[in-house]
Amino acid sequence: MELLEEEPLLLTEEVETEETSQQPIILSPAVRKMVAEKNINLDNVKGTGKAGRILKGDLISMMGANPQPNQRRIQYGEEERIKMTRLRQTIAKRLKQAQDNAAMLTTFNEVDMSGIIAMRKDNQEDFKSRYGIKLGLMSFFVKACVVGLKLFPAINAEIEDQDIIYKNYYNISFAVGTEKGLVVPVLRNADEMSFAEIEQEIKKLSEKANIGSLTIEDLQGGTFTISNGGVYGSMLSTPILNPPQSGVLGMHNIVERPVNDNGEIKIKPIMYLALSYDHRIIDGKESVSFLKTIKENLEDPRRLFLNI
Repeated sequence: MELLEEEPLLLTEEVETEETSQQPIILSPAVRKMVAEKNINLDNVKGTGKAGRILKGDLISMMGANPQPNQRRIQYGEEERIKMTRLRQTIAKRLKQAQDNAAMLTTFNEVDMSGIIAMRKDNQEDFKSRYGIKLGLMSFFVKACVVGLKLFPAINAEIEDQDIIYKNYYNISFAVGTEKGLVVPVLRNADEMSFAEIEQEIKKLSEKANIGSLTIEDLQGGTFTISNGGVYGSMLSTPILNPPQSGVLGMHNIVERPVNDNGEIKIKPIMYLALSYDHRIIDGKESVSFLKTIKENLEDPRRLFLNI
């Protein structure tokens, strides 16, 4: 049943008019419902009702208003043809190579971020005063991945012809989005780095990426990649391998979700994780166990934090 308009509701928002100032906006239940559902900005609505009251018809009339002309089409025409940059060409080539040459598969899990969030909150001030940098999320993920890669060495390996090359070092690549495209600098020997060193190196490499001063050495030699689409709001994705690597971990946004906690439904900050891997050398059991190891270490970050 549609709501009627006889009983107006008073919103707490106030606006100024030519005649009066700080007058409350009076909305009927039907109008209030439409405003909430469509997220309408009332500053753009002129009421035609008594004393300027906004009616449902005023909102419906907005739907018939023509949008502003497409300024980009006016400026550049119907279509634009722009040659890809060398960086974009390289990205396209490598991503297509990953799809063509690997038997790529993705497995998923979720992690309760409560422990990390609490630990960052409790230690942030002391960490920053000691090391001059904030304690971020990436250092936890790098540490957890190193633990998993040591337990499941095939995920840190690569295929060359008919050989499998196992890497006994842990160079963690991390994806950085820049205005010119995606670059993947490398944290070398991440297994030997402290939390502070990881955060400092990530900051340094990210700044170099954004000003375009990364060197070839900064981008080569990675054995495993972490990609954080969550910074852009991604809920879930299937990351593409960074060849010749055999595994890539996708992080996503943290969302408050209802979960079963020992028989009780609680709201917790949950992140979905995705591991894409080369099924030619990594079996399903290894990939699932690796992701489960990461989950367990992130949900009990004290195990990772002992090296600080």
